[in-house]
Amino acid sequence: MASMPPVEAAAARLVTDLTFDAIPAQALAGARRLMQDQLSLQIGCSALPWSRAVLDLTRVAHLPGTSHVTASGDAMSAGDAAFVNATFGHSFEYDDAHRASSSHPGSCVVSAALAIGEELGVGMREVITGIVAGYEVYTRIGNLAAPELLERGFHPHGLLANFGAAAVVAKMRGFDFDTTVNALAIALSHASGTTEYTSSGGSIKRVHAGIGTRNGIRSAELAAAGITGPTAFLTGRKGFYRTYIGREVADDAAVTFGLDNTFEITRVWVKPYCCCGINHAYIEGAGQLSGRAADVDSVLLGIQTGGDMVIGNQNANAWAPTKIDHLQYSLPFQFALALMGLGNGFSTHHAYLAGKLDIGQGSEVATLAQKVKIDVKPELDRAYPGRWVADITVRYADGTSETKFLDNPSGTAENPMRQQDLDAKFHDLTVSTLGTERSNALLQAITGGDLDQPAAEFAALLHVRQPKKPTTRSEQ
Repeated sequence: MASMPPVEAAAARLVTDLTFDAIPAQALAGARRLMQDQLSLQIGCSALPWSRAVLDLTRVAHLPGTSHVTASGDAMSAGDAAFVNATFGHSFEYDDAHRASSSHPGSCVVSAALAIGEELGVGMREVITGIVAGYEVYTRIGNLAAPELLERGFHPHGLLANFGAAAVVAKMRGFDFDTTVNALAIALSHASGTTEYTSSGGSIKRVHAGIGTRNGIRSAELAAAGITGPTAFLTGRKGFYRTYIGREVADDAAVTFGLDNTFEITRVWVKPYCCCGINHAYIEGAGQLSGRAADVDSVLLGIQTGGDMVIGNQNANAWAPTKIDHLQYSLPFQFALALMGLGNGFSTHHAYLAGKLDIGQGSEVATLAQKVKIDVKPELDRAYPGRWVADITVRYADGTSETKFLDNPSGTAENPMRQQDLDAKFHDLTVSTLGTERSNALLQAITGGDLDQPAAEFAALLHVRQPKKPTTRSEQ
């Protein structure tokens, strides 16, 4: 392809040149941890109201195919199945995160690779290769856009998922270099989504993963059909970087996409708390304080610029959440829940959904949250690029105070979740749907399964015993 800019060429070469044998052992381990976390979330979150709404809608209008929806077992096209599954996996702020790009790659790349694997009739070796290719393109494009992408109000996952899914398809379908470039370039035309949901709410945020994943798959299909995209889709004057982050990315950034670099998939952050990851260091810091919640006079939380946009002063409902969306993006309330020992996990947020947790005006949680002040500290951006830290000062009514500074909260690559805790999260999310025996069988297939196992056979482990019959238009 003539006049190919270096960064774009390098991104495409990462996809075309990657082979399973070139993936280091640590990256393969990261891919399996990613699959374990993401697939358990798809199962455990499939019954949430917005998850059910997406599945019901897709049942009405889906294209036929051999790929399947997690839990229900509905058969659909790869694009439709991945749309639903990615939505499930990103539907409760409990999915993996990638700190440097401020995004959530797993719901995209795992859903796309497994759906395409079923469609193509290939084995899990090819599925894992697709996952790694998609993850690396997604995150490396995102790394070069941080921190401005988030600070300007864009949802990084909503944008980057388009590139990640396109890369998955290009790898698994064996696209040549030119077709791969076009798949990634067409993905730019789909990239969209802001973080306004962090302020005024909206369950559409849960669907951003599905939208980006399906559109990335469609981008690759368009490229295979002969549709072309702009060659300078990343670095052109009107390309991704100048348009979305307002600055140029130089040609020497092409080294970012080299396969000799550390694989980003080794840096998977598995979340122990069911809320925005920027809250996590504060939650753990609260847990290290003396637990004198009733004696608190004031709380001062130092925060980074991007964090303030999402969970702090720039969040319109941070001090007055009235929806689950608000609560999961409210630093004052997540800190108050942690300091009071009420928890920040799956059960706590389900309790709020069920009306069993009072955080309304005048409640103990709200009263403590109102004592929180958030101070934006740009120096933290400079000192801790690509990481979310917590600077905490709590003053008590008796005049004493406590301070904590937290970096690398639990689940991050620097402080990874223990395998036994990851397994506990997996079973907590899957046993009620699959039963203990099937949950154990799925976990074994993920952590130590046969790489030659057909993707369709593996995917069958994700379904309940009696999959629902897909509903046709005529049956509505």
